[in-house]
Amino acid sequence: MIDVIIVGGGPTGLMLAAELRLHGVRVLVLEKEAEPAGYVRALGLHVRSIEVMDQRGLLERFLANGRKHPLGGFFAGLAKPAPDRLDTTHPYVLGIPQPVTDRLLAERATELGAEIRRGHELVGLSQDEEGVTAELADGTRLRSRYLVGCDGGRSTVRRLLGVAFPGEPSRNDTLLGEMEVGVPPETVAAVVTEVRKTNLRFGLGPFGEGVYRVVVPAEGVVEDRSAPPSLEEFKRQLRVFSGTDFGVHSPRWLSRFGDATRQAERYRTGRVLLAGDAAHIHPPVGGQGLNLGIQDAFNLGWKLAAEVGGWAPEGLLDSYHTERHPVAADVLDNTRAQMELLSTEPGPRSVRRLLSELMDFEEVNRYLIEKIVAIGVRYDFGGGHELLGRRMRDVALKNGRLYELTHEGRGLLLDQTGRLSVAGWEGRVDHVVDGGEELDVPAVLLRPDGHVAWVGEDQQELVSGLSRWFGAAG
Repeated sequence: MIDVIIVGGGPTGLMLAAELRLHGVRVLVLEKEAEPAGYVRALGLHVRSIEVMDQRGLLERFLANGRKHPLGGFFAGLAKPAPDRLDTTHPYVLGIPQPVTDRLLAERATELGAEIRRGHELVGLSQDEEGVTAELADGTRLRSRYLVGCDGGRSTVRRLLGVAFPGEPSRNDTLLGEMEVGVPPETVAAVVTEVRKTNLRFGLGPFGEGVYRVVVPAEGVVEDRSAPPSLEEFKRQLRVFSGTDFGVHSPRWLSRFGDATRQAERYRTGRVLLAGDAAHIHPPVGGQGLNLGIQDAFNLGWKLAAEVGGWAPEGLLDSYHTERHPVAADVLDNTRAQMELLSTEPGPRSVRRLLSELMDFEEVNRYLIEKIVAIGVRYDFGGGHELLGRRMRDVALKNGRLYELTHEGRGLLLDQTGRLSVAGWEGRVDHVVDGGEELDVPAVLLRPDGHVAWVGEDQQELVSGLSRWFGAAG
């Protein structure tokens, strides 16, 4: 029997596969598409996702294939510089096309021993007390202990489970594609600059070799987004908003997306779970979707591995929903707000001008930046130290730096006292006696996802924290 079947080979599913393999979980990824997508839906990684890659020793691969951009201008396109002293050692956005992110994560998952099967479509599933049966389009039946749907906004897994997906339907459609243009780059830049003074849902960005990423509001809202728009529709809408179609031709791919906002009522149904777009969809403003999915996988991976490994404390797997559902709900809210601020109507534009003034206050700007890049997330672990529930940024230690100690995906006790012990939990938690000027607490216990589970110097309190997150002593 397979331990975990992951349905969907996008960034969420591939990240989850790699996280599970760190703990020796037998993983099979099923992807219905025969070949990786060549088109670019998402353009980069935000701070928290960059930190996630650093925590697992993957960041150098991503940096070699991407480009750093300064933070700022992400909240509804309001161009404000990043605040000083942002709580991270990675205060930038990493521009990297989604196909490259997918490739790097697939390589990582495969290196760790995950199996990825392309051209295999899930059409049915059932579960019992011992496992899940997955039925594929070719008639094959597979058996696993758990199954995770990472299969996008029109998730088959979610539909088969009968999980409700409440929210709002799309009110505005947008055309997105890659194509060549027939006018000089200076002409494109000048026209786009003028149009974006009043419409931030419009843009043409160069990809090189005469190819541009084209974004333009659609004529209306369609029922079936699986049918791609035509090049003629792009030309027509470009003329509507800019007075020219830029001579676009030779499209690589054409698509449309809406601003529907929906969230699954529950992320777990027995032995089946949902992650990424299968659990939540929202407008792409702020570039949060891919990042939110990667961070779902980072939260779920070690918890599901603990369940498979038999050491998960009671309620650990359910904490995936408890922690991640509110995070996604907040993203849905901030994208709703941003879409209102992108409106060309007088009322929203007045609110936009007011918010722009407020963002000149550094704390307002900081709050919104931290929300978009997800370093402001704090899980509710109850009362206690201000660090509790937050992820810890990379800090310099006497012998290296924090994130270098987290590559294997285990818990970590970073101990400046030298008096503490993780006896009984050695296989699940690493104990490192080290510290530095940036670590202003005696000791800190980190979960495998880098969130602070305990702070202090009392051994009995530490044992309580270890039991809560890492099960009974072995």
